[in-house]
Amino acid sequence: MALSKNAKVAFIGTGIMGAPIAEHLISAGYDVTVYNRTPEKAQKLVSLGAHAAESVADAAKDADVVFTMVGYPTDVEDVYLATDGLIRVAKKGAYLIDLTTSSSQLARDIHDAAEIEGKHAFDCPVTGGQKGAQDGTLTLIVGATENDVEPVRALLETFSAKIFCMGGAGKGQTGKLCNQVSLASCMIGYADAMALAEQGGLDVEQMLEVVASGMGSSRALKELAPKSLEGDFKPGFLAEHFRKDIALALAQSEDLEITLPGAETAFTLYDMLCQIGGARKGTQAISLLYTDEATSTAAGLDWSLLESQEDEGEHECCCGHDHEDGDHECCCGHDHEDGDHECECHGHGHHHDHEGYEHGHDGHCCH
Repeated sequence: MALSKNAKVAFIGTGIMGAPIAEHLISAGYDVTVYNRTPEKAQKLVSLGAHAAESVADAAKDADVVFTMVGYPTDVEDVYLATDGLIRVAKKGAYLIDLTTSSSQLARDIHDAAEIEGKHAFDCPVTGGQKGAQDGTLTLIVGATENDVEPVRALLETFSAKIFCMGGAGKGQTGKLCNQVSLASCMIGYADAMALAEQGGLDVEQMLEVVASGMGSSRALKELAPKSLEGDFKPGFLAEHFRKDIALALAQSEDLEITLPGAETAFTLYDMLCQIGGARKGTQAISLLYTDEATSTAAGLDWSLLESQEDEGEHECCCGHDHEDGDHECCCGHDHEDGDHECECHGHGHHHDHEGYEHGHDGHCCH
């Protein structure tokens, strides 16, 4: 049975994607309570009629449905499985819907823990980017059956154009990672094409129009390549979050004993971009790795950061946390107490020599 329009909704995480999704729920007439670690990011939603909460527990305590859209698997784990997390504090019968791209194993763990507590949890990562969130046209990839989703379908439809039910806990995450693996190769493909066109003496804008009209086209090329060409690197989707997604896909491929060469290449390049100052730029900033040093420096990148990290053997973990004491759970969402686990960098290690991607004095990594 579908929940009524009187259902109380909590929304945890009101960033680039979360805020416009929550806004659609408010516009649809739902009673929405919002929480964000940086309260200022929730102020617009409050001005539109949402209630502000001071904690995850405060937001969720009376909610019939709780949505989460946070950054990393470690954040998901904290929000759901901590002693004051949603599994404990949400009321019996509540629906807990995670929109974050995260680990399929973690999604299964959360689903199972929720069932024990008499609650309903499923993974529901989204694709469509910031524009899709703003327009309410996201594609939802749900780790549940059609019957599981039916009670909350009306809420999901307020911010989506398509809903795909993949059949069980964790399968939504696997489906989203398939999307990200495909997207990763599309991003590298158009960046390669732009570099070849420029160095080959072509009009790059004309070349993009040619490719967009043929079999080499992709939505990434049509929507993001023009931004790369214009030097617009504002994030619709953060490069560091894309790196995290690719790393999750590589971790799962390792578990399945398969190789994803395109994703391997994309991870290496996005990891490099993040290390030299591009972590908070949009994914289209990958094209900066193909430019000369003056252009990349003007855009805010610093190649010396890569050299210093390689010299010192340092590497930023994909979860986005600082772990100076080394006591850290890998981003894949698994528990590895015995230490016998490869980080989701998938064999790239924590020294990252980036063999084959020398950038030399001209600042190019890909020439």
